[in-house]
Amino acid sequence: MRSRCPMPIVKILAILGFCVSIICSAFGKVIHHHKFVVESSPHSRLCRTKEILTVNGEFPGPTLKARRGDKMIIEVYNKATYNITIHWHGLKQERNPWSDGPEYITQCPIQPGKKFTYRVDLSVEEGTVWWHAHNGWARATVHGAIIVYPMLGSEYPFPKPHAEFPIILGEWWKKNVMEIPGKANLTGGEPLISDAYTINGQPGYFYPCSKKGSYKMMVEQGKRYLLRIINAIMDESMFFAIVEHELTLVGKDGFYMKPFTTDYLMITPGQSMDVLLEANQSPGNYFIAARAYADAVGAGFDKTIVTAFLQYQGSYHSSRSPLPNLPPYNRTQAATDFNKQFRSLASENHPAKVPLVVDTHLLYTLSVNLLNCSTEKPCKGPFGKRFASSVNNISFITPKIDILQAYYYGIEGVFEEDFPRKPPNKFNYTSDNLPENLLTPSFGTKVLVLEYNCSVELIFQGTNVLASDNHPVHLHGYSFYVVGRGFGNFNPKKDPLNYNLVDPSQETTVGVPKNGWVAIRFWADNPGVWLLHCHIERHLTWGMSMVFIVKNGATPRSRIVRPPHDLPTC
Repeated sequence: MRSRCPMPIVKILAILGFCVSIICSAFGKVIHHHKFVVESSPHSRLCRTKEILTVNGEFPGPTLKARRGDKMIIEVYNKATYNITIHWHGLKQERNPWSDGPEYITQCPIQPGKKFTYRVDLSVEEGTVWWHAHNGWARATVHGAIIVYPMLGSEYPFPKPHAEFPIILGEWWKKNVMEIPGKANLTGGEPLISDAYTINGQPGYFYPCSKKGSYKMMVEQGKRYLLRIINAIMDESMFFAIVEHELTLVGKDGFYMKPFTTDYLMITPGQSMDVLLEANQSPGNYFIAARAYADAVGAGFDKTIVTAFLQYQGSYHSSRSPLPNLPPYNRTQAATDFNKQFRSLASENHPAKVPLVVDTHLLYTLSVNLLNCSTEKPCKGPFGKRFASSVNNISFITPKIDILQAYYYGIEGVFEEDFPRKPPNKFNYTSDNLPENLLTPSFGTKVLVLEYNCSVELIFQGTNVLASDNHPVHLHGYSFYVVGRGFGNFNPKKDPLNYNLVDPSQETTVGVPKNGWVAIRFWADNPGVWLLHCHIERHLTWGMSMVFIVKNGATPRSRIVRPPHDLPTC
């Protein structure tokens, strides 16, 4: 493939694993080449005998490293027996939805024995983001970190760390995770709950199969470290803490924030956080621990605690510390107190470009629903029914041809352009006594079309239909500013008066609080087809998603790039 960089080109002599980097010397740009081999691998060290899907035999998968503005080319070879796609979570993918990855939204899946090359341009992101599979439940084990460093000649907007540690919160099952959604669909009930959480692939001290292999983070007393934390868990938000050590949050979802110090983190599925740690305690071993934040009434979740060790270098008497003081599972106030501290830097080098005038106003309700069973035998959902979920009371139906190709080539009958801009039925969304007729959603493959470069305000409104939950909502292809949040029903006259339009946090995945709302704003400046969905996997599987189509602009640099020659076919 011909590089877009001008000559001369200097090849880096060091080739590590499957990665090759080519420097474009005139601009300092780098093109990073990676090879991903997706295959089944044995992982008996995780108290299991079954195989799991991995990339290059690793769980979690390879960590990708680049600088802001670089380009990554990733060849994905599917040697597994399942279809696969890869999503580059938190990356804007400017004008290139072809490489975004969600199955049947922007591409057909890579079938067993086939390959596809993703082309990823890093643009506005800086910090920690991640990649993961985006089909079925493959992302449970097919995921890894992406570290985006500052451009050459630029510095962190916080004190330089001595070293860094990627920390991926995951989980494992004793049964085949790829079969979980299919079995849940047959019964109509909740999917199988994980047997344990993991930190960098290990369940931790309380699991005999993990004792010798518990993850250890080795530090030197008096040094500063950068923790790059990712929640790759399928369904649960997590409280995270380290015994006797404060954490200073400096970034989220690939964007820097005004630093604040805290005793714990609350991180939802899909979110990533950059956190500074000062190794300022007496040398010893200190527990790192995380457990679920789960506030939905009646919902099943994994109640185990995952652990790792912060271990100081040097000679000392080794002893086990107590566990950190994590908030209780259902402590919504603790989650709220943590989230309300987020502020963007809003500095000269990292400005907050918040839309102050809004062209397009949207209100989306997020609901968990129920459906009648299609057979006489009762389903395993509440009241003998089966679970569903919806956005604006529409449960998304995944098409058999991806929406992007249908839009680009004008293929009719794949989707409809009538997704509602506000709920079709207005009601008291957070009432404790909602009528049963709200439980059943409608269905469709519906999209909302946005004009290029319009300014958008979108209100995510949680509802108490069946049960309320904290919904981590992720928007592909975009970052957005979280200008407001609160509990109860959004009030369009009063609540905007309290918006933060000066330094709101810039995010790509936002937690909508239980029985509450979140207001975001963004510029629709990235043409293409982009998925919006809840990052709780069961909610996505049940239909809590929708699609934006952002039209092309008037210039060549504001139009979708041409499709790649090796795009998978359906």
